[in-house]
Amino acid sequence: MKLIVGLGNPGKEYEFTRHNVGFMILDSYLNNETWKKKFEALYQIKMIEEEKVLFLKPQTFMNLSGKAVLQAVKFYDIKSQNILIVHDDLDLPFETFKLKFNSSSGGHNGIKSIINSLGTESFARLKIGIANNQEKDTIDFVLGKFSKKELNYLKDNFNIYEDIIESFITNGIDKTMNDYNKRG
Repeated sequence: MKLIVGLGNPGKEYEFTRHNVGFMILDSYLNNETWKKKFEALYQIKMIEEEKVLFLKPQTFMNLSGKAVLQAVKFYDIKSQNILIVHDDLDLPFETFKLKFNSSSGGHNGIKSIINSLGTESFARLKIGIANNQEKDTIDFVLGKFSKKELNYLKDNFNIYEDIIESFITNGIDKTMNDYNKRG
């Protein structure tokens, strides 16, 4: 079983904010289908290429994302190498992405929470670049909404992120990193 987690914050006030890009990508991938509630999260289970896949959007707020992820991992006995976290990254320029495996949190509180909860860094991440506006407070920036131009760019590129998710599910992280990091 694979676990795909999109990070974000629950609630209307956080929709279309930079911190919620993980939620946005999962919603697009799953065609905005209705989510069920469990594990302090919203979830869906799909069969993709004969692989059972759990999609998860933690509802614990970003800084406690690990709590929901750990509940799902324990319930389904999911191995850490079968986890892909989709999240924003301040250190990457906008219009870029990077796949990583077994790396530090890079200062991202949602990832830090997941590492602390799982007791390992050995999981995959799809990091979506949101840049870093040095003129704004970091919290205000990540909780700020995407501009219309940024949002259109993201939506135009959801298909790439969705292809990456598909590749992770069917091919694993090594092949996915080899195929997509050069495009990031």
